[in-house]
Amino acid sequence: MKTDTSDVEFAGADAGLGVNRIFELLLEPDRRYALYHLSRKVGAVSLEEIAEQIALRTGEPTRERIAAVTTGLHHNHVPKLVGAGVVRYDRTTDTVERLPAATALDPYLELAVVDDAQAVA
Repeated sequence: MKTDTSDVEFAGADAGLGVNRIFELLLEPDRRYALYHLSRKVGAVSLEEIAEQIALRTGEPTRERIAAVTTGLHHNHVPKLVGAGVVRYDRTTDTVERLPAATALDPYLELAVVDDAQAVA
């Protein structure tokens, strides 16, 4: 049985995020956890808070792990999210803020978070 998907619209298309870009943004666990944490907050969040939450979520809340996560966020994950237009990064305050375009990620992010939780259990 074939399914015609020619009329299917993917969430995120209106925000300029194609499905491939959405999956690329959600591919890395630390980036996914950062997005999930930001989706639960209003306003800007410190990079350190995000790193701490990621370290807690992965079961490694050591100083070394938090420092490694912070470095990864700063040099890799946050620039990708800024480039996609889903977050804003303020270098002077070292904070990240979720932008309205990030709502396009929400349905996929919710599925990914449930899957991540099941994988850990």
